[in-house]
Amino acid sequence: FIAVPTSANAGPSGPGGQGGAVGARAPSALGAALSQRDAAERRAALRALLLTPLLSAAGPAAAEYALVRRHVAALREWFARTAGWALVVDSECARLRKIPAALSDSTRGATDELSGASFSRRRYVLFCLALAALERSDRQVTLDLLARNIVQFVGIDPTLAAQTPFDLETQDHRRDLVHAVRLLLHWRVLVRVQGEEQQYLNKNGDVLYNVNRSALAAMLVVKRAPSGVDADAFADRLMAITEEPIPDSDEGRNRQMRMHLFRRLLDDPAVYTADLTDAQKAYFTSQRASLVNHIEEATGLLQEIRREGVAMVDEAGELTDLKMPEEGTDGHVTLLVAEFLADHLRRSVPGPMAMEAVERHVQKLIIKHRTHWRSDASLPGAQLHLARQAVQRLAALHLVRRTDQGIVPLPAVARYAVGAAKPSRGAHSGGSPESRAANPLFSGTEP
Repeated sequence: FIAVPTSANAGPSGPGGQGGAVGARAPSALGAALSQRDAAERRAALRALLLTPLLSAAGPAAAEYALVRRHVAALREWFARTAGWALVVDSECARLRKIPAALSDSTRGATDELSGASFSRRRYVLFCLALAALERSDRQVTLDLLARNIVQFVGIDPTLAAQTPFDLETQDHRRDLVHAVRLLLHWRVLVRVQGEEQQYLNKNGDVLYNVNRSALAAMLVVKRAPSGVDADAFADRLMAITEEPIPDSDEGRNRQMRMHLFRRLLDDPAVYTADLTDAQKAYFTSQRASLVNHIEEATGLLQEIRREGVAMVDEAGELTDLKMPEEGTDGHVTLLVAEFLADHLRRSVPGPMAMEAVERHVQKLIIKHRTHWRSDASLPGAQLHLARQAVQRLAALHLVRRTDQGIVPLPAVARYAVGAAKPSRGAHSGGSPESRAANPLFSGTEP
């Protein structure tokens, strides 16, 4: 995937040969420069798709879309061969049809860009109903017309109306619709022509949009149409629409395991061997070097291999929607809670930590840092929201796991312990894979 530049000193007859005249070296040097440029562009395009799997030909991602279209053949082959993901590119958008390795991961839900609020059930329902309504709309649509079409959809389904009522006279319901529309704007399924959503929310006006048919058609990524699924339970329905054929040969099963591991390494902040099946663990142990080297070469992510698993680290901090640490009150709280949980892990305290213990710790942090944090952090009960938000962010980064019994710190949180050494580039790549795999993941003592 990444082109290897040829030597600038090698002529047609090899280094120092009769063909090595100045006139023959120039094309070789030019070819090497072009090869390096193409490799850099392919890497940038691949990284762009990993971060934003739906790129529009217009708007903020236009440059990244152009790179993807320029190198579509190589990118399509790489994604299909490694992760089994299809890449679809047309004149309006590029869509990487990603199937997640773990369908049970609930840490990657949609959020509203302006408020940061997580999507509720109603917002997800309205988002899906908006997609259905836009399939029947003209090239342009107003927010009011979209809302009225959604009301009709809800009205003809008694079960939906009972479970997720939607009333345009209720401001909270209109706000939920606005959040769903903002997500459509983010993915450029809708492009605002005139008006503002806040005006509609306050009943002071309407908004006109262009409908991007190509992006609309690319939104749903499934192996099977949801309307063709008979299962009732949510987990069963989710499994049914993403289910892939089960190979009937050893070669096919190995290929499927390889794709599963590629998906986890590309998508997950850290891959813990304890989370793998016995078969996956055996395959990963034998093929780990090949897998991580392939990803490192293609993406620029750096491998960090330890006894408990592997993390592919992006030193640029670009390939993530959550950064750690992050500026501001919420980022500082999250960092301090990570330190607290890392200490719990290091002391080998048995069992999960109760959420109440995290909340009490955050209350102490508020008293200590109140002069530096935003004012609402000192309001009564603020520690509950701040603690929940911090744990949610840490879970999304695979630093902790939430269970019914409490919070379980995971090995990678140890890097945030007080006094822990900060990994450098050498820490990612130094030493043999065997020596690095014998050391604890992200511990304070680097190998």
